[in-house]
Amino acid sequence: MKFAVVVFPGSNCDVDMYHAIADELGEEVEYVWHDEDNLDRFDAVLLPGGFSYGDYLRSGAIARFSKVMAAVKQAADAGKPVLGVCNGFQILLEAGLLPGAMRRNQGLKFICRPVQLVVENNGTMFTSAYEKGEVITIPIAHGEGNYYCDEQTLERLVENKQIVFRYHGENPNGSLMDIAGIVNERGNVLGMMPHPERAVDALLGSADGLKLFRSIVNYWRETHVVTA
Repeated sequence: MKFAVVVFPGSNCDVDMYHAIADELGEEVEYVWHDEDNLDRFDAVLLPGGFSYGDYLRSGAIARFSKVMAAVKQAADAGKPVLGVCNGFQILLEAGLLPGAMRRNQGLKFICRPVQLVVENNGTMFTSAYEKGEVITIPIAHGEGNYYCDEQTLERLVENKQIVFRYHGENPNGSLMDIAGIVNERGNVLGMMPHPERAVDALLGSADGLKLFRSIVNYWRETHVVTA
C-alpha cells in the first residue's frame, strides 16, 4: 500500500506521519509537495498537522486553495482513505470535505499533552482494529481545536454514526459534544485533532495510534487483490 503525506508550507508533523507509515507499518510512503496536481499513484492520502501558511486568516483557510487540494478531493471522491490530523483536519473542514468548523480553544490557550479518547465507531476503515468503546491515549497539540457545527449538522453526524472519536473524561478545548474526530458520510475521510502518528510506539508514551494506521492497511488489503 502506498501513502502520500502532503506537505504544505508550515507543516511540522509530516516527518512524524512518514515515520509512522514507513518505520512502524513498513508500508510505502512518499512526501508530496502542495503544488502536486495528481495523487492517482497513491492508495491513501494523509494531511499532517502544523501551521500551514502560518495559520493566517484562519487555520487551513489558505491551504484549502493549494493546487494539491483538487487532487485530494478527487482521491476522496474515488473512495480512497483520506486522513487529516490537527491542521489537516482544519484544512478538510475549510475545503468542505468534512462538515463544521474549528474555533479557538475554549481557554484561548495552546494545549499540548496526552488526552484520552473513546472510540465511538469502530466500523470505519480507520477504526476497525479498535473495540467499540475502547479508551485510548493520544496526544493533542493545538490552539484551535474547538469543533463546532449547527444543530442540523450535528443531528446528521449522530444519526449517521460519523462521530468516530470523543474526548473521554475531560474535554480539553470545549469541542461540541466532546467531538475529537469525525468522518464524512461515505466514511472514507477522517478528520481528528489528536495526533495518532505521535502514539505509534510505547517509547512515546502510547502505541494506541498505531491501530488507526493498521486499520487503513487492513481495509486496503481486504478490498484489493495483491499479486506477487
